[in-house]
Amino acid sequence: MVSPIHVASEASARILVAWRPDSPGTEALEFAAWLSRTTDVQIRVVSAFLRPWPTASLSRLGGKYRKSFQKELAACESAVKKALDEAGVDKRNWDEQISVVLEGPSESVLLSEAADDYDAHLVILGSDAAAPKGRFLAGSTADALLHSSPKPLGLAPRAVRLAKRGVTRVNYAFLESAVDENDPSLHFAAYLADSWGVDLRILAFSPSGIVDQPFHDKFDFPSELVDEWREHSLAVLDRSHDVIGDLHPDLSVESDIGSGVGWSGAIDALKWKKGDLLILGSTPPGPLERVFVGSTATEFLRHVHVPVLLHPTPRY
Repeated sequence: MVSPIHVASEASARILVAWRPDSPGTEALEFAAWLSRTTDVQIRVVSAFLRPWPTASLSRLGGKYRKSFQKELAACESAVKKALDEAGVDKRNWDEQISVVLEGPSESVLLSEAADDYDAHLVILGSDAAAPKGRFLAGSTADALLHSSPKPLGLAPRAVRLAKRGVTRVNYAFLESAVDENDPSLHFAAYLADSWGVDLRILAFSPSGIVDQPFHDKFDFPSELVDEWREHSLAVLDRSHDVIGDLHPDLSVESDIGSGVGWSGAIDALKWKKGDLLILGSTPPGPLERVFVGSTATEFLRHVHVPVLLHPTPRY
């Protein structure tokens, strides 16, 4: 089972941040800083550079290449420390090896290997520069990890605005009809909220206009499906509220459903705070514990404007 980030652990939660000095923004670092104001964390930054040529070719460059690489290491570490300072990360939350530089033919593989080496509890990714402000758009590296990462992923929207005092509410969202109150990701969200001493909000969404209407059909099947989904969601929310309330009697739990045109309308129908963290589960369960984002969650993520934590699917 992947170790969650929590406050009850004897050791600090290890957070690996994927960031480079030439990254378009510092949202990933700001996300890590935000978590450092919420719980005890240890932060390391990995800068992965794409090098399409094989390692054997690099070795032939000899001392000239190694000297250049050492300069790159020093420059990268200096930039990382400066960016962490500006993000407000206390030095006590810095890992002893605060900056790691890796290069190879696949950035996603490099990040996964770095997460394994660090035994990270969470890997934080920033948004593609093309995303609208306040939204997350996955680049090619993030997209690969969204379908393969064995570690929980944190997604930082572009130019996101975060509460100065850290996470103030944990949110969990039901997106699939097959998921119910027994979902491990829901219980993970409840555990985090209880450990951090913040509220939990359990959410479902009822977007309209996302199902195509068959031609020449006199029945409004899309409307019927949306109504059925809403009834199902309300029932799951009620059961989830009761189950979590029994397991965490001191935790403040609320539930809500967002209704609107499309995912954007459904998400924006709810009130969001700068202190909100959204937890999403992965689907479907499989033989490996990993993050896997399906088509529904992929579309949903494009319209979310708070930081997201993706919890790996459990093994079956």
